[in-house]
Amino acid sequence: MPNRLVSEKSPYLLQHAGNPVDWYPWGAEAFARARREDKCIFLSIGYSTCHWCHVMEHESFESAAVAALLNSDFVPIKVDREERPDVDRVYMLFVQATTGSGGWPMSVWLTPDLKPFYGGTYFPPDGRYGRPGFGDVLTKISRAWRENRGDVARSADRLTSRLRGFTAASGVGAVPGAEALSAAVREFESAFDARKGGFGKAPKFPRPAELLFLLREFARTGAEPARDMALRTLQAMAVGGMRDHIGGGFHRYSVDADWRVPHFEKMLYDQAQLVLAFLEAAQVTAEPMYDEVADDTLQYVAREMTDPDGGFYSAEDADSLPHEHAGKPGAHKSEGAFYLWGFDEIGALVGEDAPIVCRRFGVEQEGNAPFDPHGEFTGKNLLYLARSLAELAADQGESVQDVGGRLERARQVLFQARASRPRPQLDDKVLTAWNGLMIAAFARGARVIGHAGHLRSAQRSAFFLRARMWDAEERTLFRRYRDGDVAIAAYAEDYAFLVWGLVELFQADGDPAWLEWALDLQRRQDELFWDEPSGGWFSTTGTDPSVLVRMKEDYDSAEPSASSVSVSNLIVLAHLTGDGVFRERIDRTFGGAAARIAGAGRSVPMMLAALSAWHNGVQQVVIVGRRDDEAMGKLSRVVAQRYLPFAVTVPVEPGAPQERLARIVPFIGAMSLRDGRPTAYACRDFTCQAPTTDPDELAAQLQR
Repeated sequence: MPNRLVSEKSPYLLQHAGNPVDWYPWGAEAFARARREDKCIFLSIGYSTCHWCHVMEHESFESAAVAALLNSDFVPIKVDREERPDVDRVYMLFVQATTGSGGWPMSVWLTPDLKPFYGGTYFPPDGRYGRPGFGDVLTKISRAWRENRGDVARSADRLTSRLRGFTAASGVGAVPGAEALSAAVREFESAFDARKGGFGKAPKFPRPAELLFLLREFARTGAEPARDMALRTLQAMAVGGMRDHIGGGFHRYSVDADWRVPHFEKMLYDQAQLVLAFLEAAQVTAEPMYDEVADDTLQYVAREMTDPDGGFYSAEDADSLPHEHAGKPGAHKSEGAFYLWGFDEIGALVGEDAPIVCRRFGVEQEGNAPFDPHGEFTGKNLLYLARSLAELAADQGESVQDVGGRLERARQVLFQARASRPRPQLDDKVLTAWNGLMIAAFARGARVIGHAGHLRSAQRSAFFLRARMWDAEERTLFRRYRDGDVAIAAYAEDYAFLVWGLVELFQADGDPAWLEWALDLQRRQDELFWDEPSGGWFSTTGTDPSVLVRMKEDYDSAEPSASSVSVSNLIVLAHLTGDGVFRERIDRTFGGAAARIAGAGRSVPMMLAALSAWHNGVQQVVIVGRRDDEAMGKLSRVVAQRYLPFAVTVPVEPGAPQERLARIVPFIGAMSLRDGRPTAYACRDFTCQAPTTDPDELAAQLQR
């Protein structure tokens, strides 16, 4: 019999709907039962594409014996961290504070009033890996609850007070000076892996905000080490196993220091942010490789992770059935099965091109996995770029073009063969925040690469969110859509990331409606989340009594914080609108982050990127002309091909659209065509150089 989770929409919760555990979703029904029966709560938090969440489910939550313990002595609750980041953050802070580390699956035990007293991450069914067995932990906690209730309650009270202390207001200092940015670059240099790229040792996680900051510091100061660290890291990711060289896109992170062995799940937020980083690298270097990687990733998202109505799905799982075992009794999913190749399998598929394909992708007869602790990759090959096209061409005595053509044809053969395999599970919920990031990536891709399809993808997602996730009458944004159901009031990150996407989309197509909506969302975000005493934005409204602590993220992790993205947004919006309130909030946000920037700059790279823009100053490039005018496109391409991270592009269509836009951006009202031709105005601090219709002259102006 399915449990209560069968009525939920979250793919993660639905994965557990067949467990013998009597799961509840987070909510009043579970809380009331815990109070009524005086039982403590077992809270399990994860997400649908989490490999170790699957492992713990199979080992423990599918076990009748474990279920009996959970059902008799606890009230078990499941939470999808992607739907409820507010709940996840509170208890992750607790687990990190009490154990020194965190991750998913997260396992936390709470009193009936939701105060945590014990927690961890993955627990094996029996003691192993230096971890206690899950059954033993349940037994001991149950006994402690029965026999030492007072001690447990006092511990929970004390620990909850500590959590609230961690999030206490710190006050607002002065805006950090430019020297703080130079110091942060030195912090990154001290952690940089000059030989392999990336920062620190294994595992290596992509954190594109780091790369965006370093590239901006290069643009601001000309500091070549900052540029080189970013480019070396992007190169390593582009050729390594973290990138899917057959179908496009990037896996979650690299298990090893060489970027060879990935953790195979694919997350939408990684695709979006990495695209932005690769596009900026393309502008910095004018090297086509960076464009190609960005375009390949966008094509993957458009093909595999897009709802028919335009929204972007959240993730693809790491695990799937090995194709050679599909349909066989007892077959079970394994990590990376969809992406692994046998040596003979490749030979059978690509025939006479097999030798060059194997040299290109590092394929070996016995398998090439350099790090395989669980034996799942034995005899298989993880594809990476082992040799360049130039090397292969020299070996073959052929041109680079001919070798590239052979490899592309082989890649298509492998892609079609792989498409027939059992696919990893798709998490098809649409999250507003992650869609905002992806809108930004597609819109920027449309400008830099010049691909009209990318612009349509950005527009379709924006239309989708406006139609389904935004209640214009109540000025309320929602976080999650799935299977026709819209739910969960949006968090600060949903507003912030969507505003970012809409500002990028406005710069791509010039539609004033996107800028109008972005401003409405920003002002609503300020009403709901702004922290007046300390600057920045809280993650939540603070109105949900089940969330014990109103937190404000001050760390740019795999996703940047709402405050870091919002201050970047306000820098653009303040320059476009002249809104003095926005300018004041920029200063207060930087002042509130001053201590973090000074003490741990590497932890807030997106905030640093915004501070770099603040110190540099913002440039405006206004281009007046009809959207379908070829000359307008040439002027726009001049801007898009250059690395101008501190410039805001304002496309202006004469007539009614310009009149509408001038109500928001007053300084464009008097800008017009020259001699009836599309005209560009390069401005800084609203002082413009001579208007020009000549792309070469515009290029020269942008270099001054």
